[in-house]
This record gives sequence, structure tokens and C-alpha cells, in this order.
Amino acid sequence: MRERLDRQIAFLNEADKLKSVTRATELCDNSRYENSAEHSWHLTLYALVLADQAGPGVEIDRVIKMLILHDLVEIDAGDNPIFGDVDVAAVQAQEKVAADRIFGILPNDLRDDLRVIWEEFEAAATPTAQFAKSLDRFQPPMQNLQSGGGSWVDYDVTEKMIADRVGSKIAIGAPTLWDYAKGKITAFFEARAKT
Repeated sequence: MRERLDRQIAFLNEADKLKSVTRATELCDNSRYENSAEHSWHLTLYALVLADQAGPGVEIDRVIKMLILHDLVEIDAGDNPIFGDVDVAAVQAQEKVAADRIFGILPNDLRDDLRVIWEEFEAAATPTAQFAKSLDRFQPPMQNLQSGGGSWVDYDVTEKMIADRVGSKIAIGAPTLWDYAKGKITAFFEARAKT
């Protein structure tokens, strides 16, 4: 019992390191860049508040688990901005090694349970994982819109790039959210073109 608790606490202490991983997205108030732990928390709140946008067969409690776990691998692999120039296969390989190490801290039963949830999110093959992935792609544009462009400005992003890299992924699991975002994004770029 003591060894189990030691491993659970060791995992929780390790997870605290996610607070030190800086992301490319600024907070809504544009005061600083968010960290990955804040992003994960915010996404779980998105899942709770936007649960009515989920399609048939989506398990919101499982979505929340996916979203709180999905970025733990960034402790080792770092954040890789969607508009950054990265080798996707290399990042996926780094994240798998990170998942082995980080989830491996846990007692075996918890390791296996949480790893399965993380892998389901990564594969995005179930309605639950597709909705979770959609929320993960939907939140950063909402913050960028609120902060005056945020990472879009930093990475010289165009409206088409957003549609291609983000919109297509949002539309898979949350088409109504993509329609909503698309209208806001178009208005943002139109207003920006006038200045």
C-alpha cells in the first residue's frame, strides 16, 4: 500500500512539471504565454461547458480525462506549436517515449488505464477522442481572437493556414464549433486587412 501511494505521489509531482512548459498561445488578456498545465485545465473546462456540442456516443467524462492527460508528454517532448516547423513523426516518437516514462511512474494498473486513455486521444478514432481533439484545436483560436491575434501574428499565419491545419480537425468532432470559429476568424482577418 505504501509503495503504491509513493508511486502515485511521484507521478503527481512529476505532472507538476507541466506548469513549466510554455506554449505559443498567449492568455486571453495578452499578458503572457500560457503554460501546458493551464491549457489542459482550460480544455477540461471547455469540455464541461461545451458538452452540448458533442455528437452521439461522446462520453464527456472520458473527454475530460483525455484533456487532463493529453499534454503530460510535453514534460519531456515540449510543446510543438501547430504553426511551427516540426517533424511530426519525430515529435510523435518523442511523445511515445515520454508517455512510456511518465505513465511508467504509476502503479501498473493506473499506468495501463491512463495510457489507454492517452493513446485513444492520440489516435482520434472514437467519437469521444475526436471531440476531445476538436476542443484541443478550438481553444487556441478562441484565445488568439481574444488576445488580438496572439500566435497567428507570431507565426505569420493566414486564414487559409488556420482552415487547413486547425479547422479541418475541429470539424471532424465538433462541426458547429468550427462554423462558429470560422466566422470569427474571417472577421478577424478582414478587420486586420483594413488596418
